[in-house]
Amino acid sequence: EVQLVESGGGLVEPGGSLRLSCAASGFAVSSYDMSWVRQAPGKGLEWVSFITIAGIKSYASFVKGRFSISRDNAKTTVYLQLNGLNVEEPAMYYCASRQLGLYDRNVGYWGQGTQVTVSS
Repeated sequence: EVQLVESGGGLVEPGGSLRLSCAASGFAVSSYDMSWVRQAPGKGLEWVSFITIAGIKSYASFVKGRFSISRDNAKTTVYLQLNGLNVEEPAMYYCASRQLGLYDRNVGYWGQGTQVTVSS
């Protein structure tokens, strides 16, 4: 059974940092392009970043150098380092296998998400 389990979310002040983890089981993260996707309350899914099998990384334009995606194949874990979080970024952050086009939670592999809250 494939499972992706995110962790590392929490409450931070504006400008703060968090490191999100996505631990995979029954699933080799080294064999898939992996993404982080977020969903703010009342809004749709928003792609944040992906890392390809070859290690190529890409980020949404709003990231502006603040976030960093990485992968540890030995630990079958994907990470997302979040720096400089602002008050507009509270959301549920999901780890997922990469999709082309709009993300759909009924397609591919998804974790249950980890909540990020930004507040002073």
